Amino acid sequence: MANFELTKEFLEELVLAIDNKDLAFLKEHVAELYPADIANILYELDGPHAHYLFKTLDTESGADVLSSIDSEDRNRFIEEQFSEEEIALYVDHFDSDDAVDLLNEQDIEVREKVIALLEDREQARFILDLLHYPEDVAGGLMQKELVKVFEDQTVSECVEQIREQAEAVDKVYAVYVVDENNVLKGIVSLKEIVLARKNTKIGNLVQKDIVWVETTMPGEEVAEVMQRYDLEAVPVVNTMQRLLGRITIDDVVDFITERAEEDFQAITGITGEAEEDDTVWELAKSRLPWLVVGVFGSLLAATVIKGFEAQLAKVTALALFIPIMGSTGGNVGIQTSSLIVQSLAEKTSLSLSLVERLLKVAKVALVNGIVIGALAGGYVFLIGEPELFWVVCLALLSVVFLSSFMGTVTPLLLDKLGVNPAVASGPFITTANDLVGIGTYFLIANLLL
Repeated sequence: MANFELTKEFLEELVLAIDNKDLAFLKEHVAELYPADIANILYELDGPHAHYLFKTLDTESGADVLSSIDSEDRNRFIEEQFSEEEIALYVDHFDSDDAVDLLNEQDIEVREKVIALLEDREQARFILDLLHYPEDVAGGLMQKELVKVFEDQTVSECVEQIREQAEAVDKVYAVYVVDENNVLKGIVSLKEIVLARKNTKIGNLVQKDIVWVETTMPGEEVAEVMQRYDLEAVPVVNTMQRLLGRITIDDVVDFITERAEEDFQAITGITGEAEEDDTVWELAKSRLPWLVVGVFGSLLAATVIKGFEAQLAKVTALALFIPIMGSTGGNVGIQTSSLIVQSLAEKTSLSLSLVERLLKVAKVALVNGIVIGALAGGYVFLIGEPELFWVVCLALLSVVFLSSFMGTVTPLLLDKLGVNPAVASGPFITTANDLVGIGTYFLIANLLL
């Protein structure tokens, strides 16, 4: 199928077809699209049109589309017109992990009714097993659907098991091998099964040296494991090594994307999860906390400047360089903290001690400080204020050093305290280093002048 492009003309034709209840047009132009493409169409339609189009899909296709819609949009979409019976009808066709994600978005009463209404009781059992895991650990990311066989089975028996179990599994990356207690013993590839003789014991084909994760492993570590070993799926076990489920690469990609969005919002000073189509109050509430912090920081900076009012009165040219001190401190702090946050997220530079990090940061700061100071010093001479040369040069050099230090230490400290270090890369560092820059500038001016 060719890549689908949603155009304004197609959308207008689609709305017209929905208004005219032209099912033939809808089936011809929509039903065969990928679920993600249909989800994109639903985003562009208003509520009644979106629900009418959705109801023209068969149940299995509708389930695929629902699982492709962002959680908040899906929750609103379901709340508007779906009964518990209809939700259960679609959840029956979900992978267990996606079903749990959808049900966690609902009220407890709705969630319990939907589980009770599920026709697939195995699906209901899977969901109940997964519901008690936090969503940011391996247990919350895994799905229960997989293909497993026993190590004492023959290849022919294994093939029959695969045929039975694979109906509930969209993608079979590997066949997991367990003993009579469901303890994971290894995996066997489909290629080995196809090439082996019928009477060969699976235990003779099993690859025992495999990578697995426990249910309590944080999602970030699961993603790191799958990236390091280039895995498309990883088995999940409990503390007794019993096989409970598997995590596939698409689930990890979704998790990483969600975390990246949260970090981006933290860096930009937005609390919680904010979307462009949220209400005015929700958007304002998500932005206000750090804006208030920024205002208080600016007021403190004004207080610092007021404390040096006498010096400003004597040398009014000092006021010219207040902005560059604040902005340089904020920019250097953001650059440094962003690199530290990135290394923490990617688990790189783990061999560096704090002292080694600070020494490296100091060397970089020295180079940057000299270059920036020289440029600003040249400007001092151009405007005819040579008495401020050393004040500006030394102040900028000091600001670069102090801001680099804060940008390094703050995210490391927050990480140790269990706070998202991405917070340090945003308004916190900017506001703090504005104060550092202006305070340092006036202290040096007071000493040298």
